[in-house]
Formats: sequence, C-alpha cells, structure tokens
Amino acid sequence: WSSAAAVLLAGLWLLGDVLLPFVLGGASADCLDPIADRLERIGLSRLFATIVITFCAIVIFVILALLVIPTLIQQTIELVNIAPQLVQNLQLFLTEQFPQLQDSESTLRKSLQDFIATLQARGGELVNSVLTQALSIINVLVQAVLVPVVTYYLLMDWDKLVGRIDTLLPRDHVDTIRKIAGDIDKTLASFIRGQGTVCLILGNYYAVALMVVGLQFGLVVGFVAGLLTFIPYL
Repeated sequence: WSSAAAVLLAGLWLLGDVLLPFVLGGASADCLDPIADRLERIGLSRLFATIVITFCAIVIFVILALLVIPTLIQQTIELVNIAPQLVQNLQLFLTEQFPQLQDSESTLRKSLQDFIATLQARGGELVNSVLTQALSIINVLVQAVLVPVVTYYLLMDWDKLVGRIDTLLPRDHVDTIRKIAGDIDKTLASFIRGQGTVCLILGNYYAVALMVVGLQFGLVVGFVAGLLTFIPYL
C-alpha cells in the first residue's frame, strides 16, 4: 500500500497541470451540488437544474467581464506605473514622522534602505514570475474552457458518481465510511463556502466603500483585501 500510495502521488504530481481542470471542476461541482439539489426539490429535473445554474454563472461572468474586469486591469496598470512615486511619498512621510531617519547612521534608516533595496531587487522578479506562471495566455484559455465544461458534466451526474462510489465501499464497514465521509464533506464544504462568502462580501464592501470615498485604486485594494480575508492576521 505504501508503494502504491507513492506511485499515485508521483503520478498526481507529474500530471498536475493536466488534472487541474478536473480538480477545479470537481470542487466547483461539489460546491454547486446543494443548489442543484434545492432546485430539484422545487420540481426541476437534474438536467434543467444544471442548465439554470450554468446560465446564471454565464450571466455573472459576462457582467464581470464587461463592468469589473476592465476597470480592475486599468487600475492595476495605473498602480504599477505610479508605484515609484508612492514609495517616494512613503519615504517623505516616514522622514517627517521619524526625524531620526535623516541620520544616515541610524539603524532605522539603514533598515528602511535595505528593505527598499530588497523590494526593488526582488519585486520585479517576483511579479514577473507570478505573471508568467499564473497569466499564461494559453493556460488561462484552456482553464476557462475546460473548467466550466467539466463542472457542467460533473454537476449533472454528481449524484450518480457518488452512488457509484458508494457501491465500491466494503459492505462490512459501509455505514462507518458513509458517516466519516459525510462529516468530512460537510465540514470542508461548509468551511469553503463560508470563507468564500466572507471573502466575496468583504471584497465588494471594501471596493465599493473605498471607491465611494474617492480612493484612486479602491477596486484593486478591495479585490486584494477580499482575496486575503481568509488569512485573519494578514
């Protein structure tokens, strides 16, 4: 079993890029399954419930693509362009608040200079690396096409898949396995849905509020803050 587990993990590692759309599609289908079940309870068939969810997702995506994403990209580009000026403004502000920074021999000034030098040296490399890995055009297009398709078919047959897996369980322990698996699924799904909802609500709240009060990059700040909400201290 240890050898089999090692081979399986190695295979998953090597096929990670290939399996990613199916992993994301499975996670999306699992999160959307309760909505489909609720639509079924009000009288829709599984097929029509899946179509309704897919249609709503397409509408939301189109709205985001037309209204939010262009503004987000524009503000991000403006923020990158103005970043050097913001660093100078920060240095001026810190110098006014902490006069000891004017002393070239002060520990605080040296620490600040080292931090800025490190940020300038590594910041560009980090941004380029992240953009290269995460924003590859081909990869994004493939994911954008495959993930919704995989999600659609998995969502439509989700109950059948779960039932098929259930038939493979050892009958002597089926009740115990069902209970443990159900508890795990309920806990993880609740955590993911809860954190996702909190991130969505706070991200929208921050973005709208900061843009209303006139912050130049309110949408970007709100977007980043919403994504990082799941890390409480950060």
